[in-house]
Amino acid sequence: MSLEDKIKATAKEIEGKLESAAGSLTGDQQMKVSGEAKQVQAAGMNAAAEIKDKAQDLVGELKNKAKDVLDQARKKLD
Repeated sequence: MSLEDKIKATAKEIEGKLESAAGSLTGDQQMKVSGEAKQVQAAGMNAAAEIKDKAQDLVGELKNKAKDVLDQARKKLD
């Protein structure tokens, strides 16, 4: 997960927690629910970033394996 993605997700989570707490303190149910929704959105942002990271890792591994296979094929042809 890039640092920028982490910062955005953390900011959204904090915003949601503050809004939810303010809604609880003031009795504003709509504000509380909105804050909770922002926390769920932040969790989704984190999950998406983790999937992106894992996909990038997988692509890197596949590139390495393909390079190894090509190297072995070249050695057999020589």
